[in-house]
Amino acid sequence: MHVDHHPLVHDFPELRNELQRLRQSDEQFSRQAEEYEALDKRICRIEDGIELLDDVALSALKLNRVAMKDELARQLKRAAGQCCGCGNGCKG
Repeated sequence: MHVDHHPLVHDFPELRNELQRLRQSDEQFSRQAEEYEALDKRICRIEDGIELLDDVALSALKLNRVAMKDELARQLKRAAGQCCGCGNGCKG
């Protein structure tokens, strides 16, 4: 079964400018984004049958991907001046 890979720019098209700016200006964000996209590609390879991994380990990878994506989304929203979802009115 083919699974499409969706880079961050496809998941957050409304934050495209912030994504590009943070990738260029924030080394930690850039590294986190690269790690997320590498993990996403690996999960796609596993789901396509190109790489083998048991279901329990695949589930763990997927949970890690969700956590990584949530953190990147928070950073992107903060950079755009939006509420990051922290529950503190974006005070941290």
